[in-house]
Amino acid sequence: MNQYYQPEKETASRDQISSWQLEGLKKTVQRMYDHVPYYRAKLEAVGLEPGDIRYLEDIRKLPTLSKDDLRENYPYGLLASPLSDCVRIQSTSGTTGKRVIAYYTQHDVDLWEDCCARAIVAAGGTKDDVVQVSYGYGLFTGGPGLNGGSHKLGSLTVPTSSGNTDRQIQFMCDLGTTILCCTPSYAAYLAESIHEQGVRDKIRLKAGIFGAEAWTEEMRRDIQDQLGLKAYDIYGLTELSGPGVSFECHAQAGMHVNEDHFIVECVDPNTLEPVPDGQRGEIVFTSLDKEASPMVRYRTRDIGILTHEPCECGRTFVRMSKPLGRSDDMLIVKGVNVFPSQIEEVLLKNGYQANYQIVVDRVGNSDTIEVRVEMTPDMFSDDLSEISRYEKHLVAALKSMLGIMAKVSLVSPKSIERSEGKAVRVIDRRKLYV
Repeated sequence: MNQYYQPEKETASRDQISSWQLEGLKKTVQRMYDHVPYYRAKLEAVGLEPGDIRYLEDIRKLPTLSKDDLRENYPYGLLASPLSDCVRIQSTSGTTGKRVIAYYTQHDVDLWEDCCARAIVAAGGTKDDVVQVSYGYGLFTGGPGLNGGSHKLGSLTVPTSSGNTDRQIQFMCDLGTTILCCTPSYAAYLAESIHEQGVRDKIRLKAGIFGAEAWTEEMRRDIQDQLGLKAYDIYGLTELSGPGVSFECHAQAGMHVNEDHFIVECVDPNTLEPVPDGQRGEIVFTSLDKEASPMVRYRTRDIGILTHEPCECGRTFVRMSKPLGRSDDMLIVKGVNVFPSQIEEVLLKNGYQANYQIVVDRVGNSDTIEVRVEMTPDMFSDDLSEISRYEKHLVAALKSMLGIMAKVSLVSPKSIERSEGKAVRVIDRRKLYV
């Protein structure tokens, strides 16, 4: 058995997992205290020293970190290793403010790739598979992470990166790709293009590892049906290393967190108090063995659910749900909390594709929300009354879900720009007026 897979860890008892985590937590806090003056000051501000962390529950005493902290300390302020020990950086794909940079020693790279290899194994991958990595490469973590994981497994790795869809499909057909790694929106686009080219019978995919953006169960089922594969979720953030922090197994009942490398908490985003299993809260992570860019109680802003219930796959690592929204990206429209995932769920349940945009604006002192949706080819028509009927049906369905009225605009098929990376779903024009 390959060393990285470590099945004895993935099926360890809770007592053993807690023991690893307490040891890692102590080391990480001490490392931050010794090498990161900014974090040492945060500890001192709440009257803590590393020696005060004696039990796993003491993690709740520790101050949190956020993306604002990382931006404030750009570029080297949170570095916990000598720069000479670092072999790589990765960076967020965000376009606002200063970029977040994560540093990696070779040890960090190896652990990250191990986590991604576990994800591929959980999706049924072996050294005999052909893994096509269609995430972006470069500063974005998606491509390098799954590329390294595939190498660790010994699979034939096809590093296509994102874009050039015709070439992607050609390699799938010619090389017999069995595992596809990309964003779910790009997987949907690939499926659409494959059917248009009439090469569905040449596709040999058995699994897809999709992450980097939110997607619904309805979208999962649609991708599975269109590509004839089993779609697995994978989760990660640049701040924590990248994809592979958690991953789905064949049960598709939540993503197993690599608890030998991370502590995960689910907290009330306002009070930071823990919420019970099965209840929504903000997901917070602490890294246990990173050297260059360790994180302590990093607030992801992702809303999710944790469960410690046994999984049919036999893994004992805690499971987290797909992100159900974000505490910072949540839209507040007319005083109502609106998550894009709610809108996507309605569209897919009503037979529409996952090609849409949400436009939020302000007229006078009142917010407006418009959902632009592509018609399916079978409903595309010059009959305006028929189009109006479809729109009214969606308006009612969205109001039932959101509790507020949203305008619906049905547009012609393929008129909304396709994404080869992360899809741009929300246009909030209210920010222009601030």
